[in-house]
Amino acid sequence: MVSATTHAGPARRRAALGRRRPRHAAPRPHQATSFPVFVRDTTLIFRRQLRLSLRNPVWVVVGLSQPLLYLALFGPLLTRIADLGLPGIQPGRPYNFFVPGLLIQIGLFGSAFVGFSIIADWRLGVIERFRVTPVSRLALLVGRVLRDVVQAVILVLAGVGFGLRAPVAGILIGLGFVAIVAVSLSATSYALGLLLKSEAALAPVINMVAVPLTLLSGVILPMSLGPHWLQTVARFTPFGYIINAMRAAFQGAYFSSTMLEGVYVAVGLAALCLSLAVRAFVRENA
Repeated sequence: MVSATTHAGPARRRAALGRRRPRHAAPRPHQATSFPVFVRDTTLIFRRQLRLSLRNPVWVVVGLSQPLLYLALFGPLLTRIADLGLPGIQPGRPYNFFVPGLLIQIGLFGSAFVGFSIIADWRLGVIERFRVTPVSRLALLVGRVLRDVVQAVILVLAGVGFGLRAPVAGILIGLGFVAIVAVSLSATSYALGLLLKSEAALAPVINMVAVPLTLLSGVILPMSLGPHWLQTVARFTPFGYIINAMRAAFQGAYFSSTMLEGVYVAVGLAALCLSLAVRAFVRENA
């Protein structure tokens, strides 16, 4: 009896220790994390992505100078077109009409192709190593997306330097719209990159979607100049509502129906894109 008890006691203790987690053990990846932990994880991922970008001279030169080139080369042409008296363009302030469209255009193409970086991370095993860390899966996505918002800030500042004259509140609202679009498209591009895992497959998919959306959003000219059938098709594109809301903000119409439509579309687009991207991250790291 004593011998059986002696042998059973250590066995029970070993089983209890096996079930008991160490006091300082990291939380499991699937556990819910608090908001401060989420902010910390997001900051760490954001700093890593920003350091990688700044170490790449091509990204620094092309990514930061692209807004200046668009505004410097297209600005004079668009100013001459505005002198023709097109509907929807405020007289004497053509940049209040053109800059929002250019910002969305650059943000669209700049954010849509970020999925190539996550394919490289997946191929090098970076995504696989993140699986064994306690980092929130949402933080992995948001931290990467915030790196892409940096360019959006530069776009707005460049627009102000090239002649954009709008209320400070309108510029801040426009910056918010650009950030939401960048977040939405970056999240979608990252999700597509994880699903396709091939640059050769990702590029044509992005071009097939981004180019028609840009042309149908009235980026350069108002869609009211097009035929009726083209205007009908354009109503089903989300970026047209966002661009019109940005133009209304630059004119100081903060509580117009155009502004409300843009806010609803932008928030809905971001929620949809982020939910799909988080699902792709969770499935990849399951």
